[in-house]
Amino acid sequence: MTKETYPTRRDQITLAVACPMANEGDNASKFVTAVLEQCTGFRSATFFAVLDRATTDNTRQILDTLAASEPRLKVVWAPENRCVVDAYVRGYRDSLKSGADWVLEIDAGFSHQPTDIPRFFETMAQGYDCVFGSRFMPGGRMTDGSFKRYVVSRGGTILSNLMLGTRLSDMTSGFELFSSRTLEQVLQRGIQSRAHFFQTEIKTYCRNLRITEVPIHYQAPSPRLGSSALKDSFRQLWRLFRLRLKGQL
Repeated sequence: MTKETYPTRRDQITLAVACPMANEGDNASKFVTAVLEQCTGFRSATFFAVLDRATTDNTRQILDTLAASEPRLKVVWAPENRCVVDAYVRGYRDSLKSGADWVLEIDAGFSHQPTDIPRFFETMAQGYDCVFGSRFMPGGRMTDGSFKRYVVSRGGTILSNLMLGTRLSDMTSGFELFSSRTLEQVLQRGIQSRAHFFQTEIKTYCRNLRITEVPIHYQAPSPRLGSSALKDSFRQLWRLFRLRLKGQL
């Protein structure tokens, strides 16, 4: 990946927010509004809410109603998605197609706190290619989650840093801000993981760029972390480790 410059003045920057949403119920409208309240001062800001067949409640109808009065909200229906990674990638691609200079990725349901968003913007304006949220750096925290989830996230970070030569305090978080050129290069390289490890995969591809972390509060993460996701993580970690040994990372 090449290192490039891009606008840093907020009023010159077009922002996109990529956010997969499923079964959010009454929280859907409240969350979108809370995020957009933190996205002021930009040349423009657009929230891309990506929904697919994993949504079985009225989230889509709620967001369609909100979009009728909130032009910054775009509801993306993607029934072709086969996994959570497809939902994120669809959000990335639609964000880039909109002409965004910066793309913010955030999880719905208030597991990521909208009040943490300004830290990303302030830090990115210093000239970084991407800014990653961290639960494990000073000031970061992870609450209302299971001990197993903490161990997997913390252990995954330690193992990934050891095998991949990365130096981030949190290799598995999904709250992050990219320059458009960085995200385009990640997508061109290809995301092979089909589960949550894709966040580690992305961070690994960005390891030689201008990257940094900001503290975040991660609250009430989903307890679901099946054996298939763990198997995918180990398989992809081994693949990336082999690429590193070959000098291809």
